[in-house]
Amino acid sequence: MPTITNANSSGDQDQWRLREVPVTNDRRLAVLRAIVEDYVATQEPVGSKALVERHRLGVSPATVRNDMAALEDEGYIMQPHTSAGRIPTDRGYRLFVDSLDRVKPLSAAERRAIEGFLTGVVDLDEVIQRTVRLLAQVTRQVAVVRYPLLSTSTVRQIELVPLSQTRLVLLVVSSSGRVDQSIIEVVQPLTEDAVADLRTRLNNVASGRLMADVPGLLADLTEAGDEATRESVAAIVAGLSDVLLAQREDRLVIGGAANLAAKGSDVYVASVLEALEEQVVLLHLFDQVEDASTVTVRIGAENEERKLQTTSTVSSVYGVGQTSAQLGVVGPTRMDYPATMSTVAAVARYLSRFLSER
Repeated sequence: MPTITNANSSGDQDQWRLREVPVTNDRRLAVLRAIVEDYVATQEPVGSKALVERHRLGVSPATVRNDMAALEDEGYIMQPHTSAGRIPTDRGYRLFVDSLDRVKPLSAAERRAIEGFLTGVVDLDEVIQRTVRLLAQVTRQVAVVRYPLLSTSTVRQIELVPLSQTRLVLLVVSSSGRVDQSIIEVVQPLTEDAVADLRTRLNNVASGRLMADVPGLLADLTEAGDEATRESVAAIVAGLSDVLLAQREDRLVIGGAANLAAKGSDVYVASVLEALEEQVVLLHLFDQVEDASTVTVRIGAENEERKLQTTSTVSSVYGVGQTSAQLGVVGPTRMDYPATMSTVAAVARYLSRFLSER
C-alpha cells in the first residue's frame, strides 16, 4: 500500500497513521468519515438522522448531533445554509485522508482494465495517451501525465530508413521507449551502403549517451567525404539534433476535462480549465511530487495556485531511475479519495513496469 503524504509536510515527508489524527474521539472520527462518504455519494448535505440510518454508529441521533456540533466547532464540517445538514470542509477532507489506514481495493474490472491497458503498446507516446484515457475513465476526473524528463534519458538506437535517394526517415528510440521521427531531405543522393555506414557511425557516437549530450558529439561526422556528401550528412546531423533538442521539452498530456462539467457547483470550471491550460502551473505542482513510494494528496487551499483551490489533486511518481515523472488527477474536493488514490498508485506501478521492460 502506498504511503499517504500530507502536501504541507516539509523535509522528510510525514507518514500519517490513524494514531496521529488530532481528533482523539474514535466515534467522532467515524462520524466524520460517514459524512464524507455520504456527501461524496449523494452530493447533498448530510444530517444526523441519515447518518444513523445509513451507518452502524451504535449511538442515537442526539449523540451524533453532539459529535457533529463538535466537528463543526473544530472546523472539520460546516453547514452550507440554515436548516441544512453538514458538509466536509477542506480541513475535514484532510483529516479523512490522513486517517486512512488502507486505500479502497480496486474492483476486478478496474484491475483488469489497468493490467490490460498496455497490451500492444509499442512506444512511450502511445502508452502516455492510453494512461491518460485510463485514469480519466476510471477516476472520472481530469487526468494529467507528465512525460519523463528526456534530457536524463539516453539514446537506445538511431535508424535511417531511405524513402528515396534524397529523402530519409530518421527514427530515434530513447531509453524510455519513446520513438521520434523526422523526414530528412539531403542534397547528395545516398546509396544504401552510404546510409548503412552513416547509421552505424551515428549509433557508435550516440548509443547509450544522454540525449542532452549527443548534439555536441556529432560535429566530427560532417567532416568526411566530398562537399556534397558532407552537406547531406550535415542535414541528417542537423535533423537528429533537432529531434534530440525537442525531446528535452517538458511535456504534459491532459485528458478528461469534460468530467469537470459533471462535478457540480463546488468546482469553478472556468478557472480550473484556465489553470490546466497554463501547464507551468501543473509542472510546478508535479515538481513537488518526488517520492515514488507515496501518493500525494493536496486538498483545496493546499494547492498554491488560486485557480485550483476548489479542487483536490492526487498524484504519484512513475518510472525507474532517472527516467521518471509524475501522473495524477485533478477533481473536486468532493471526490472518492480512497478509490482515486488506489487507482493513481496502481497505474503508476504498471507504467513503471512498462518502462523498466523497455
